[in-house]
Amino acid sequence: MYAIVKTGGKQYRVEQGQTLLVERLPEEAGASVALEPLLIAGDTSVFDKAGLASAGVEAKIVEHLRGEKLRVFKFKPKRGYKRRTGHRQELTRIEITSIKGS
Repeated sequence: MYAIVKTGGKQYRVEQGQTLLVERLPEEAGASVALEPLLIAGDTSVFDKAGLASAGVEAKIVEHLRGEKLRVFKFKPKRGYKRRTGHRQELTRIEITSIKGS
């Protein structure tokens, strides 16, 4: 059984026991969070809003971390304009503990 969940403006395909990196969640490490299911497929598939209201996906926060540094370089020719900055995304590693259908 798998589910499509939405968190941080992105959609992920998850299965029970899977770990994945998502954008930073406000809860502390070790806390349990409920993710918004968009679709649950398996023995009995759930696609409609009424079925998804009673369905749910639970996850446990494993750790908070920061992603790899990205270099951003801006350049305008013939103007002497060069800027180099960086960015590191704040991430959370979660583990899917349960997926329940309707």
